[in-house]
Amino acid sequence: MIFAVWIPLLMPLLAVPAARRLAESLPPRAAAWLLTGCAVVLAGCTTAALGLLLMAGALRLPPVAALGHLSLPLLGDDPVVSVPAAGAAACLLGAGALAIAHRTRRHHTELRTARLAAEAHPTSGDLCVLPHAAPDAYALPGRPGRVVVTAGMLRALPADEREALFAHERAHLAGRHHLFLLTAALAAVCHPLLRSLRAPLAYALERWADETAAARVGDRRVTARAIGRAALAARPGAAGAHRPGTVLAATTGPVPRRVAALLAPERPPGHPPIRAGLQGRRLIAAALLACVAFSAAAALDAAADLHETVEVAQGEAVH
Repeated sequence: MIFAVWIPLLMPLLAVPAARRLAESLPPRAAAWLLTGCAVVLAGCTTAALGLLLMAGALRLPPVAALGHLSLPLLGDDPVVSVPAAGAAACLLGAGALAIAHRTRRHHTELRTARLAAEAHPTSGDLCVLPHAAPDAYALPGRPGRVVVTAGMLRALPADEREALFAHERAHLAGRHHLFLLTAALAAVCHPLLRSLRAPLAYALERWADETAAARVGDRRVTARAIGRAALAARPGAAGAHRPGTVLAATTGPVPRRVAALLAPERPPGHPPIRAGLQGRRLIAAALLACVAFSAAAALDAAADLHETVEVAQGEAVH
């Protein structure tokens, strides 16, 4: 077990770059699901590996071994390594649990504060207009979800671009995109390398909303102009005091890259993709799948090995 248990802790070194590379070649929706799914699986394998390290070291302690009727010489693994590793795993798991609880509580607190601020102003359907001069707009999830926009942003855009902006924010609400970001943030608590998935995930979610808005208004150029003009109007640091830090907005992310993607010529339906690009994508997908599967298999193998060792130690202790 001492070898297999370390594999899930090291596998993100290979899996994260592969996931980022593959996401760049996928449609936005598929990329968002890929990045979030990889973050969840890798975080789960990391947590399982730390839990196994903790259990393996704890079983070497005489009081725990006596409680489980274990024979210490048959437990295997050098206690000089397993016990300190268990202590480190316990610290990491405890710190991770506290960090997850803190992030979750902060997320809900920010959303509740923002909703209270929005409900203090008149609404029309799902649209809430704040009487602020600073241009800003964002999707505020909840029941019901709200598209929050300031008077300054309404003045900055013509009517057709306002509709594109609203369609973008509604796409965030319909897709529950804030949950993707929250899930990735919680997964990153389990392994620091997973933090680098947040930026490409946020970009994929914005592109997902961009494409949905373009389909809704029926004009990609209008959508591109709306995003560009809104981003130019919005000033850094000018967002409202009650705007949550975890909400999604059309003015965030690499806006020039998003605008360029909207203005790029679309591939005709049924047109085959470039062969070299398809082959490269398949290779990266196969590598990523192998990394994730290997990580999960190593965690399962370590768990099975630990279970077998415990059974042998219990049987010898009984005899």
